[in-house]
Amino acid sequence: MKLRATSVFALVFFLAASSIEVSAQNTYQTPPKSIADLVNAPSTPSVRFSKNGDWMLVMERSDNPSIEMLSQPELKIAGMRINPATSGPSRQTGIENIKIKKTLSGEEIQITGLPAQPNMGGMSVSADEKYMAFTQTDADGISLWVVDLSTNSAKKLTDKIVNDVYGNSVLWTPANKMLVKAVNPTRGAIPVRPSAPAGPIIQETTGEAAPSRTYQDLLENPYDEKLFAYFMDSQLMEIDLEGNKKPIGPAGMIKSMDLSPDGNYIMVDLIQRPFSYLVPASRFPYDVEIWSRDGKKVKTLAQIPLGENIPTGFDATVTGPRNINWRADKPAVVYWVEAQDGGDARVEMEEREIIYTLAAPFSGDKKILATSAYRFGGIDWSDDSFAILNERWSRTRRDMRSIINPSNPSQAKHLIIDRSSDDLYNDPGDPVMVENEFGRNVLLRKGDLLYMRSPGGSPEGDMPYLSTFNTKTKEETILWRSQAPFYERVAVVLNDDASEFITIKESTDIQPNYWLVNTKKRIAPRQLTNFDNPYESIKGIQKQLVTYTRNDGLNLSAVIYTPEGFEPGKDAPLPVLMWAYPREYKSKEVAAQVRGSQYAFTRVSSGSPLFWVTRGYAIMDRTEMPIVGEGDKEPNDYFIDQLVANAEAAIDEIVELGIGDRDRIAVGGHSYGAFMTANLLSHTNLFAAGIARSGAYNRTLTPFGFQYEQRTYWEAPEVYFNMSPFSFAHKVETPILLIHGQADNNSGTFPIQSERYYNALKGHGATARLVFLPNESHGYAAKESINHTLWEMDSWLEKYVKNKNEIESSK
Repeated sequence: MKLRATSVFALVFFLAASSIEVSAQNTYQTPPKSIADLVNAPSTPSVRFSKNGDWMLVMERSDNPSIEMLSQPELKIAGMRINPATSGPSRQTGIENIKIKKTLSGEEIQITGLPAQPNMGGMSVSADEKYMAFTQTDADGISLWVVDLSTNSAKKLTDKIVNDVYGNSVLWTPANKMLVKAVNPTRGAIPVRPSAPAGPIIQETTGEAAPSRTYQDLLENPYDEKLFAYFMDSQLMEIDLEGNKKPIGPAGMIKSMDLSPDGNYIMVDLIQRPFSYLVPASRFPYDVEIWSRDGKKVKTLAQIPLGENIPTGFDATVTGPRNINWRADKPAVVYWVEAQDGGDARVEMEEREIIYTLAAPFSGDKKILATSAYRFGGIDWSDDSFAILNERWSRTRRDMRSIINPSNPSQAKHLIIDRSSDDLYNDPGDPVMVENEFGRNVLLRKGDLLYMRSPGGSPEGDMPYLSTFNTKTKEETILWRSQAPFYERVAVVLNDDASEFITIKESTDIQPNYWLVNTKKRIAPRQLTNFDNPYESIKGIQKQLVTYTRNDGLNLSAVIYTPEGFEPGKDAPLPVLMWAYPREYKSKEVAAQVRGSQYAFTRVSSGSPLFWVTRGYAIMDRTEMPIVGEGDKEPNDYFIDQLVANAEAAIDEIVELGIGDRDRIAVGGHSYGAFMTANLLSHTNLFAAGIARSGAYNRTLTPFGFQYEQRTYWEAPEVYFNMSPFSFAHKVETPILLIHGQADNNSGTFPIQSERYYNALKGHGATARLVFLPNESHGYAAKESINHTLWEMDSWLEKYVKNKNEIESSK
């Protein structure tokens, strides 16, 4: 089937076969100092609070890895990237230091006994909060460590036995032991690649449709299959606080494990053959088994088939049991959902999904808990009389939540929330959760009242709030709300009536820090952390949220940054870098909503456009590019027209404000933003230059859907053609810089997308530059790669945007 899709592409498009021109500049470069100082700024520690908020873990993360570290051997198999030396994921940097900080006194305590060369991860605290486990990744394996939180000292528990290839490798038991997914001690040596293939690689289809997305890093041959089976081979081990090990159950290709809330049973997912060359490991067949605590199989709950034949569309799903989990409010009850429509969203059914339960000892019949006419979106548990059933329908963006009575499934659902998932202004938020006696998260509620945390969308931007929501009257009462000029949101609720909580508070030039708030006591909020602003050099830049109107009346917004001291109307207009990412909507009203907060801290990530405010540019960031298709109309049927209208409106706004120079505006984006950039340069001459990072430019290479497009190429060939910048490479007259990670594993953005697009541009005489970053994925990680990317972008902007007039006058 992969060959068939390629053949269709070959019939539709002519692909240039010329080799890529290599620039004379082929060593890593460093951007100007003002940019380098920002990108090399220290990262802010991450924080995790105890249950009662008395103390917090402060975890300091290591800097970006070097290109040498990123270039270590890795296996790209079954949709995964594995470090064969460690039996863990490749391309990961860990925590390099851990401290305990007392909340009220502010005392910081250094954890002693940490690894000499720390590369820690997987932190998990025991239910009684007496111990914390973590993994340490060295060059040749992953070991298990534990911290005694009474002495704040760490020690190594095991040799390098942890198998973290698929994640979820360590769980605490109620008895303060750890259940660990270990490398099977008898798995032997890594399979040796055969010197010659045993035969051809054959795939065959017998008429059953098996559409699939364009996944990367799939299995390709029998040797890949052997490698996958070898690295998935695991043995569950119970390990006590002294490091004593006890095997639990048989070894196998263990995908995941989960203890029942009471700790008496283990749910284990075991991958089975046959493997697939079309889909990643997440869709391989697997058995769901329930074991006793000592590893004896109690029941095979489900045998999940190979997921190659899932129908197309975002509301499509697998047949048979899925989303198998433990009830959070019961000692040992499993629940799951089964589609009744064959997983095909196009089939009309009143009861599309049925949610079942089965209680220990799992020998009885499954029982119906609830049904849904839509797709199951999860359950938030409270007790045997109250739970929230979440339902969704992606095609229409519908999001529903209903109260169900788990003890009386025949009782009708009570719908409490029915909204568009895109509608920020009417988002009541998500329920506040607390830990129950099993250490599982359940709803914080008082009778009919739920406690909710909302992003607080509004025409002024996000103003988060904490509220109660009455599930009978559907009335909301706001208990606390963020106030301008700050952006503040609730991180942890500390008591039963939500009157005491911890927030994260920030402003445009104030680094996010944690605060203790009490709405009942008449005391001022108390600052708990004092993280410094790592970007002092841009503390004085100016930031404003602007709103403006598209030619069809749709309201749009963007955030504009200008250099310190710049005055519109008094100072000459600036060169502009516009950065955006298009999004599809089913409602004009929702598409027009303001997103984000104008008061959020100005954080400069490695992929941010904000570096160029230090170089004398105005930055138009989060420039809204909505594509709307209401009712039965699909947004992408109007993609180009609306995209161009969005860009025209944004340019008019920044020019009319006296900030931007209309003749010196660049547009850029990453991934779908790169796709947007190439389309704008294909269909307009609005911009002086474009920057497209890690994009996809030929939609026939993603024939079974992309982004929010659910139709296949064969259902909507004109959409795929018209939305492909490759189709219009002959129209590009604006200089475009293409940057792509050579090891991009994002679905759809194969590196060949940039290679073929560059070939097409070059073949038609466009001004273009293609930069491949060795060993980089969809996002760029190595210090050298990040610095070089910024150097490339800066050089491009300086040449074709800031100094555009000088270049044109010299011609």
